[in-house]
This record gives sequence, C-alpha cells and structure tokens, in this order.
Amino acid sequence: MKIKKEFKIGFVVLVALGLLYWGFNFLKGEDVFSRERVYIAVYNNVGGLGKANPVFINGLRVGQVRDMYFQSETTSEVVVEMIITNPVPIPKNSVANIFDADLLGSKAIEISLGNSKEHAVSGDTLIASKEISLKDQVSKQFEPLKDKAEQLMLSIDTMLIGLNQLFDKSNTANISKSVEYIANSFQNLESTTATLDSMMTEQKKRIGHILVNTESISRNLAENGENFDHIMANLSSFSDSLAQTNFKSTINSANKAMNDVAAIVKRINDGEGSLGLLVNDDSLYIELAKSSHELNLLLEDIRKNPKKYVKVSVF
Repeated sequence: MKIKKEFKIGFVVLVALGLLYWGFNFLKGEDVFSRERVYIAVYNNVGGLGKANPVFINGLRVGQVRDMYFQSETTSEVVVEMIITNPVPIPKNSVANIFDADLLGSKAIEISLGNSKEHAVSGDTLIASKEISLKDQVSKQFEPLKDKAEQLMLSIDTMLIGLNQLFDKSNTANISKSVEYIANSFQNLESTTATLDSMMTEQKKRIGHILVNTESISRNLAENGENFDHIMANLSSFSDSLAQTNFKSTINSANKAMNDVAAIVKRINDGEGSLGLLVNDDSLYIELAKSSHELNLLLEDIRKNPKKYVKVSVF
C-alpha cells in the first residue's frame, strides 16, 4: 500500500513540532518524559528570583522554578510554581526558602523538609520563607564598623580644626617666639655648664689639697681615739651635771649668748674688725691650709722621733 505524500508531510511536521516542544522545554530545564510534581509557595517579595532558577533539597538539585505571577489583581503577593522531578517525599509542613546561591546574588529555593507524617502532593502550597540576602548580612556586619568610622572621621575633623586654629598667624608667631626662647635657654644652660666646668678645673688643685688635709686629719683622729673616748666621757659627765642645773636660766643665757654671737658674726660678715678682715680675705684660707699641712708634718715627725723633742734627764 503506497503512503500518500500528504500523510508523510503531516507526519514529518508532527515529529518536528514534537522535537521543537521537547527542545524548548529541555532548554528551559524541563523533562517532558519524567514524572514531575508541582508545588506552590506565596511570597511577599521574591528578591530577584527568576524562572528556571534551581530548587534544592539538602543541597541536591531536585527541580526548578517553572513560573511566577501575582496572586491576584488586588494583592502584590507573588506565587512561585516549582517543578520537582526527584521522587523524594516532601512533608506537608516543609518550608520553601529563597536564598543567595552565590556571591553574585543569584537566587535559588531550598526546601527544608518538615517532620509531618503526611506528604504533600502535586499542587500543594508549601510554607514560604526568605533568608536575608548576603548583601544585607554584610551590611549588618559592617554597620558597627561604619558607625566607628563615622566617629573617627568626626574626631579627625575636630583635630584638624584644632590644628588649623593652632597654626593661625597669631599662634604661629607665639610658637616661633617660644622656640626662640627655648633655644636661648639652652644656650644659656650650655654657657653656665661651661662656666661651672671651668671653675671646677681651676679649683681642682685646691680641692685636692683640702681632701688630702681632710684625710690626714681623719687619720690623726683615728690614732687618737683613746683621747676622744676620754673627751666623750667628760662630755657625758658634763651633760649629767647640766641636767641637774637650772635648765631654763641656762637656755636664757644661751639665747643671750647666741644673740651676741650672731651680732659678732654679722660684724665679721660685714668685714668689721680684724676677725672680719681675716674671714673675708682668701689669704687666711691659704695660710690655714699651709699651717694645717705643716702641723701634720710636725705631728708625724713627733710620732716617729719622740726623743728629738722630749729630753729625759736622770738624776
């Protein structure tokens, strides 16, 4: 039996239309030969979710978004239809949560399985939920840093205003004068230090003589310690006797004597009299130092050669 040409053409057209329909759905991610279920979720805001966006369960892709539209003309709620191609059972109290699939802001739906023993069937409405976007999470994390940065900028601005006020013309002149005064002070301090150093150099020899004489006197005092013990014993006896006397009258007499001594010292400081001349004349110090040195030599010679100074006669 010969097949008519029109029948062949019709058959080819039907096959072509079928392939076109299958290819169009394949490009959309739908498999027309698989058993699929459709679930619905109603959102106040889908936040960038689009058709053909993936649907996951426990991280595994099980379907995609088939369609989105407003629920009615009087409401702004958005109905999202999800095609589930995986036979995994979905409890009725499962939650369809919109989340960020990557850092670029692409959206997807994660179905969090509930604990209901009754399973949802195709056409049921799942509980809708929407996570905070990654951008909002980052903004929330950086909000305290933003506040601190603003406070820091205000502090820097206040500091800059203070610096501008500090370095205006009048304050700059004052600062220059202060720096000049400080430089002069350091110069004066350096001059004073140089003068002190010069004085110490000039008096070095004299100070050396004084130290030598002091050491010699200390040695002589140490050698005559027994005599000092007697002196201290006498002083102790004297203090005991003094304690038994009329102390008040003694103090009055001492005050009078101190006043007299103060008057004498004042006259000496003023250079009056022979003693005043001796005290205020440097030659006295030189002569005393010389005499002290000669006295030490004499005492040393007496200690070494006592027979030279003490003659013993025998009757």
